[in-house]
Amino acid sequence: MAAWIASPLAAVSPTAVSSLNFLITGLRLLRRCGCLWRHQTTFSDAGQVSLSDAAEGDVKSSTSGEELLVRLSRCFRVEKSPMKKAVGWFCGGVDPLRLLREAKNPDVYCYTNAMDALMRDGRCREAENVFNEMITSGIAPDSIFCSFLVKLYALGLKDFASAYHIFRVMVERGFKPDVIDYTTLIAGLCHAGKVDDAFSVLILMLKGSCMPNARTFNPILQAYCAEGKVDSAKELLLLMRSWGCPPDIVNYNVLIHGLCQNGEFEEVESILSESSENGWEPDTVSYNTYISGLSKMGRTDEALKQLEIMLEKGLPPSEVTLNILLGLFCRDLKATEIIFLLRKSFELRLGVDAATFNTVIKMLCDIGEYPSVLKLLSEMFKKGIRPDTQTFNIVILSLCKGGKLSKAKWIFRSKGFTPDIWTYNILSHELCLVREFDEFHQLLAQMVSTELSPNAITYNIIVDGLCLGGKFSMAIGLVRSLECGFKSDHVAHLAFGLINGGRVEDLMRLLEEMMNQGVLVDARIFESIIKAFCKKGCCNSLEVHKICLVLDKLLGRKG
Repeated sequence: MAAWIASPLAAVSPTAVSSLNFLITGLRLLRRCGCLWRHQTTFSDAGQVSLSDAAEGDVKSSTSGEELLVRLSRCFRVEKSPMKKAVGWFCGGVDPLRLLREAKNPDVYCYTNAMDALMRDGRCREAENVFNEMITSGIAPDSIFCSFLVKLYALGLKDFASAYHIFRVMVERGFKPDVIDYTTLIAGLCHAGKVDDAFSVLILMLKGSCMPNARTFNPILQAYCAEGKVDSAKELLLLMRSWGCPPDIVNYNVLIHGLCQNGEFEEVESILSESSENGWEPDTVSYNTYISGLSKMGRTDEALKQLEIMLEKGLPPSEVTLNILLGLFCRDLKATEIIFLLRKSFELRLGVDAATFNTVIKMLCDIGEYPSVLKLLSEMFKKGIRPDTQTFNIVILSLCKGGKLSKAKWIFRSKGFTPDIWTYNILSHELCLVREFDEFHQLLAQMVSTELSPNAITYNIIVDGLCLGGKFSMAIGLVRSLECGFKSDHVAHLAFGLINGGRVEDLMRLLEEMMNQGVLVDARIFESIIKAFCKKGCCNSLEVHKICLVLDKLLGRKG
């Protein structure tokens, strides 16, 4: 969830604000006229866009669209930070292990930096090996090193037993864990889905001598919102006040994000209107989150209204704002028109980066323009913009949807990027659909070897794949073995697979087992069971009694 929280840029001048106001007004007028882009767009052999306008009126329409971008360019003059470049060069060109080996008499500071660089590069096991090497060489850890170990075990390796052990060692050595150490542990637990354990650590802090700060609560708030438990997040904000730790703007931004995901925009409006009374003021991130949420729900007019309010408050637009506006621009346009708009934005130096390309590439994927996705990926390299993992994930998804699985696998195997859990989810799902189960299991084995933590979607895909491959016992065993127990989403997928595979008896036994353990069978499972029976055609056949048996079992539990 941290991806959506960005730092606002420096304040823009009144001229920039008025220019963006012109953009909003112009966009509305052109959108209402339905003539934003009425021209023919073609690609030359050189890959450039050429425009051939059919009539004089069309030329005027096209020029108006370009004029909007020109005026928008006055708001955004984003320069890459020299520090960012330096960090990029270091991470891209120097192996921290090599530097450590070349160091003469490395001390604890050298080991800490090397391990931190390895962890940032996703090489957590290697970082742990460096730790063992340091201890073997007789170098004693200091408090900073111990704090890093908490981060390594809690966030990197998800080894919470070791993280707790480091806490005990810190106390024994006189290194009192501080609020950052506790917050790191809480964040790791929340990322692993252990929200109750994280809350226990929070209570431990309150009982002890280390008081949490507002940032300590963010991982729990984010976890609640990610699980759709927005009411729990709101209750936690109230508790923060009672515990003498009033929520800050980041806490409220997390809550606004959760509310937008649930479509609770009236609640967002209430939070923003009462902000001054509660001791905080919305920033660019607050409005970006709100505008993005409205935009995703198709409420464009309301999104533009919030953008106007944001500018009236003197809040500066950021790169995130640009990407949201680009999304509004590109709605209902053709692929060539979307690409033209992106190229024009780049030409005007509107802070176009990988995130901007990702926004446009995803739109092209959504409208089924899969060949254009590959063209844009190529264009990113030509313009010197390095695609990130999200870029490659969208490209791989586009290839899969476009029936180009072999090309998707080729990109996955390339050395140009580091796949994350979503990359594995996309490919494994596609392998299930085409029933390439050998490769499916090989991919899962590879994922395990990378030490990536599977998420709920990963387990759903594995359950689907096992059922499609006829390995029903393994699918049932997997759902039983998960730490989260009989989670509704996993059970729903398993129920669908069992019914689709003609294993209704196994489903009946599973439901009986769940009921005996007091597990609630919710609407998600009901819906999945009914859909599976309908897909199998049982509703219009002699097998309708099977539906009655299953539903009687479920309804009997509810009664």
